[in-house]
Amino acid sequence: MTKLTDTQAAILRAAAEREGHIVLPLPGSLRGGAATKVVDTMVAKGLVEEVDADLHKEEPVWRKTGDGHGTTLVATRTGLAAIGIAPESPDSAPTGANEAPAEDAATEPAAAPKPASKPRTPREGTKQALLIEMLRAEIGATIAEIVAATGWQQHTVRGAIAGALKKKLGLDVTSEKVDGRGRVYRLID
Repeated sequence: MTKLTDTQAAILRAAAEREGHIVLPLPGSLRGGAATKVVDTMVAKGLVEEVDADLHKEEPVWRKTGDGHGTTLVATRTGLAAIGIAPESPDSAPTGANEAPAEDAATEPAAAPKPASKPRTPREGTKQALLIEMLRAEIGATIAEIVAATGWQQHTVRGAIAGALKKKLGLDVTSEKVDGRGRVYRLID
């Protein structure tokens, strides 16, 4: 099932109750760039789509096109299914919601494969490379030893270990208390 934020779910629930499953108006707390970002994400996920507004029915306008026409937003079948509501029949689908009904609403469409990213490696001769070298040593290194070698402050060393090494580079850093030295950090290869 498609994962929704609380805001996305609230928008879709409100649209499900409106005639034609019109998404507008958005919640009052959602304005400007935040509204645009939420709507763009929902359009990209296929939860809502932009269709020509019927000005004779006084449908709310999301944006004006270059030729003077307005567009509005409607919840799609995918969007309604994401909150557990299936259209009664194909005829009751919102204008422009042309995607085929899902065989199983709980089945999430296959995500496009992400392009393979180049593994991150630190440049040689940097303080980060020195940190990695110290942690790869058999005896490991303490925060105080790393501070002395790099000139960084203690909080910077801890941040580099948690952020740059663990999260960004995906390295496995362990720590243990060693008698006479304190907490010693090591890289497991």
